[in-house]
Amino acid sequence: MTKQTPMMQQYLQMKEEYKDCILFFRLGDFYEMFHDDAILAARELEITLTRRDKKNNIPMCGVPHHSAKGYIERLIEKGYKVAIAEQMEDPKMTKGMVKREVVQIITPGTVMDDMICETDANYIVSIYHDLNDYSIAYSDVSTGELKVTTCNLEYVLNELSNIKPREIILNQPVSDLIHQSMKYITEVISIHESSDVYHQASQLSGQQYHAVNLLLSYVQQVQKRDLSHIDEAIQYETKQYMQLDMYAKRNLELTESIRLKNKKGTLLSIFKECKTPMGHRKLKEWIERPLINETQINARLQIVNTLNEAFMMRHALREALESVYDIERLVGRVQFGNVNGKDLIQLKYSLQQLPILKSLLEPYENIIPNLQNIEKLQPLTDLLESSLNETQSMSIREGNLFKDGFNATLDEYRDASRNGKHWLAALQTKERERTGVKSLKISYNKVFGYYIEVSKVNLASIDVTKFGYERKQTLSNAERFITDELKEKESIILGAEEKALELEYQLFLKLRDEVSKYIPNLKHQAKQIAELDCLQNFSEVATNHQYVMPKISKSRTLHLKDARHPVVETVMDKDQYVENDCLLDDMNFIYLITGPNMSGKSTYMRQVALISIMMQMGSFVPCSEAELPIFDQIFTRIGAADDLVSGQSTFMVEMLEAKNALTNATENSLIIFDEIGRGTSTYDGLSLAQAMIEYVHNEINAKTLFSTHYHELVDLENQLMGLSNVHVAAKEHDGQLIFLHKVLPGAVEHSYGIHVANLAALPSGIIDRAKVLLKQFENHHQETMNQIDSETNHVNKNINYTDNNKQQQVIQPAFDLFNEPSIIEQTLKEIDVDGLTAREALNVLYNLKAKLK
Repeated sequence: MTKQTPMMQQYLQMKEEYKDCILFFRLGDFYEMFHDDAILAARELEITLTRRDKKNNIPMCGVPHHSAKGYIERLIEKGYKVAIAEQMEDPKMTKGMVKREVVQIITPGTVMDDMICETDANYIVSIYHDLNDYSIAYSDVSTGELKVTTCNLEYVLNELSNIKPREIILNQPVSDLIHQSMKYITEVISIHESSDVYHQASQLSGQQYHAVNLLLSYVQQVQKRDLSHIDEAIQYETKQYMQLDMYAKRNLELTESIRLKNKKGTLLSIFKECKTPMGHRKLKEWIERPLINETQINARLQIVNTLNEAFMMRHALREALESVYDIERLVGRVQFGNVNGKDLIQLKYSLQQLPILKSLLEPYENIIPNLQNIEKLQPLTDLLESSLNETQSMSIREGNLFKDGFNATLDEYRDASRNGKHWLAALQTKERERTGVKSLKISYNKVFGYYIEVSKVNLASIDVTKFGYERKQTLSNAERFITDELKEKESIILGAEEKALELEYQLFLKLRDEVSKYIPNLKHQAKQIAELDCLQNFSEVATNHQYVMPKISKSRTLHLKDARHPVVETVMDKDQYVENDCLLDDMNFIYLITGPNMSGKSTYMRQVALISIMMQMGSFVPCSEAELPIFDQIFTRIGAADDLVSGQSTFMVEMLEAKNALTNATENSLIIFDEIGRGTSTYDGLSLAQAMIEYVHNEINAKTLFSTHYHELVDLENQLMGLSNVHVAAKEHDGQLIFLHKVLPGAVEHSYGIHVANLAALPSGIIDRAKVLLKQFENHHQETMNQIDSETNHVNKNINYTDNNKQQQVIQPAFDLFNEPSIIEQTLKEIDVDGLTAREALNVLYNLKAKLK
């Protein structure tokens, strides 16, 4: 085996310690990667993969240190961790191997700078679990936010889908199934052990205490610096908000579309009038955590109503907010220690808007909470205004941070530097006249300092010794010289510049410390501004789209008049969208919805759910009138999709989502079931659908919208007092189906599937054959159903639901499927359906009918 060089030994020792990271190893002006890291980075970053040398055939690649940020950002976006190993000594001043250390580990959940989207929170989560109890702590390191809650296993994935973390930390492994489900949320999952204790957890106990300490221990390990910028942990309970499980959030497309996996077409996409990054993040939180407290909901609605009426004030408010930068993250950088001059200029601009905002809100203080204690921030605003130049570089080591007159010593250094440069310009003019060489110039570089340069063409015409020139460097077309006088001035100029740079750096650190004294007040203002931005956003959207103020029902009545889908209407002309009503109360709380495919049943059900969420966010709603109860939970089963992660079929996913609703819903919940039972055989699906409707009606009493193509279910209106049939209207004209999209009372007898197939341009031969078969099947199906009804009339319609080890036994009112198989059932089991022709199938049906007689 080839002996490793000392440098490679140093690299391998570091890599052994940071196995789960891509190690950026500083060599001069480059970060180099070796072995598997090099192969991986070359592929992901699309950079050249080379070999170290012929003797050591080690894969390697590298990126310039000055542009490494962009490459690191790409790796973090792909879910990798990056460890940064820096040179801790000056190679010029060191004999032997330069000392190197990993100074920071950058992970998706601990990014601090502009690698993260300013409108999205960047959460990292820790989960401390023991038996069936799980404590979840999460933080946005860039803002210092820190929260913690406890829940059972059933709610862990729901809460993670709420938080949407970039990274998850566990105290111990979880089951393979849970781990795979977590992977669906984020790819970056780590196991971390810690016994460290942090003051942010001092008010906590039990598992929450351990969860917060686990999270902060990991963050400190990767950031390798103090965590004083992280706030005290805030405890919360998931039941403080409307419960929306991961299925509901996906199906209702609140913040992410099912198809494109982005914001387009979501509820979030219509509320696009926020002016600050803080407001955008707060809006997303409000959408995913609607309120259930009536007082809080009404307070938001009243503020929106006031902003609607005060149009001129709202316009001025929006203009002022447009000049407010991301105070939360600017403050986070101040605390973290990576703030720069540009950041503080943005903070100054933001602070200058606070008095304007306060004055605009003063006439409405009885309704809209005004900014408090902003006068205490005026000294900070004055300090930033008097100290910093408007134009700033990204680095605080490049100088020109402070204004002239801010510091007397700095002014002296600058004066020496500026006068020295004036002297150099005068010296250049003097030397040109003395030598007669008009192209002579005095220049500077970091290697040789200041020098006099004469081209070789002109060199023959002067005596360099006579002029006191001392040769410094020879080029192909010129010679460079230095004189005693130039050396002296160089020392003065460069000394002044170096001292000025160092002094500015120290002054900036002091300024940063001064700003940090105002952090509690700044964080408070940031929170107030974020909420104000959300509320003016609600007002602007309500005004633009003619939303109305909803009323909270005291009698659990849901009454929507001329309701519209808030997202769908934005992509249609106003006169094209068909508005619909909905009325559910304690006496009539289930809508059984029938109608053709593509008629709008799913859109109608979704709009009722979205309008309910909007009200509990504190927003106006797309109706002409709206009265709604406060829902504690919304459950949905919409669409069909296999769960490839856990290997579950479409029908199993459907049953799991239905089970979640039927198990957890209360009379204060809203249930949306779209075509339950379609993933299995007709009679299985019909039986399950009817049993679920009866269970909701008899046991839960939740407001429910249930769409179906099982037209046999419409007779339940005569059996269940709380159920009403409604349908989405359509009509036939000259053999064509016209969708009216209007929800009307009563049921329809047909789903018009063949008409929809015709609209999809299936071959005409298939359409014609389907029509013939449809008539045959409908005739024989009706005869069979009549016989079944006559046999099952003796069944007691009062269903007895019992819970025995989580299994429900139900005596079904319409079908008795669980007795000993009859002759007909036995015959059906022996039939090879796929092997029958249409004529053979008809013969079988005739034979079965004969046996029934």
